[in-house]
Amino acid sequence: MGQLDDKVAVITGATGDIGTATAKAFAREGASVVLVGRNKARLEEIAAELVGVNGDAEGVVIAVADVSRPDDVAGYVRVAVERFGRIDVFVNNAGYQGVVAPTGSYPIDEFDQVMATNVRGTWLGMRAVMPVMAEQPNGGTIIITSSMGGTKGFPGFSAYVTSKHANIGLMRTCAVEGAPIGIRVNCVNPGPVESSMMSRIHELAAPDAPQAVKDQFLAHVPMGRYAAPEEVANVMTFLADDASSFVTGGVYTVDGGVMA
Repeated sequence: MGQLDDKVAVITGATGDIGTATAKAFAREGASVVLVGRNKARLEEIAAELVGVNGDAEGVVIAVADVSRPDDVAGYVRVAVERFGRIDVFVNNAGYQGVVAPTGSYPIDEFDQVMATNVRGTWLGMRAVMPVMAEQPNGGTIIITSSMGGTKGFPGFSAYVTSKHANIGLMRTCAVEGAPIGIRVNCVNPGPVESSMMSRIHELAAPDAPQAVKDQFLAHVPMGRYAAPEEVANVMTFLADDASSFVTGGVYTVDGGVMA
């Protein structure tokens, strides 16, 4: 028996390292999974990997979507409901880091793109999924991926940090709205993770010396290393499980002690 047997989970940003690790963790624990992302070929590869995890081809489906587009968001919700009849877990995970630049010279188009994905996309997901969960006898649980940048400022990341603070505000509002109707909402705040996103940040910050940027980050991590994506997925799994049934409105930091 798995922790998530008979649950249906929708995961946006499923082609990112944390999204993929979470999808695999959920499948391993018995959940049916809807993989949401923009890259169809990569979604299909991950879906095949999930079938290898739990041997259930019927328990995995993909939905190609841009989370900033209302029609696309309605589309991935429709895929989940038509295929499985419900949504028990929603991992609102899609994100974009933007460029690294001082606020005074930050490109407006980049700011808009960060906001479109990280704020508008996250909000549209809540707007579409919460009514579905509200009609279900057991409600549901929603996990928003914020960041340690959701509680702390970082020079050069004004757009990203702003968006991640917004994610926490959205989570707290929806947790209060959702509690009376059986919907739990929490945030997971990863710190530095061994991922393609962090590699891009290193390169954007110092194209000629990305390792030096990583070393600077590592100097602030008491545990002395980056997290593996699976370590973030483990926290997602706890919040998806009924073991966290009285947990809502929380911020779960996975950062090796940075914020301590």
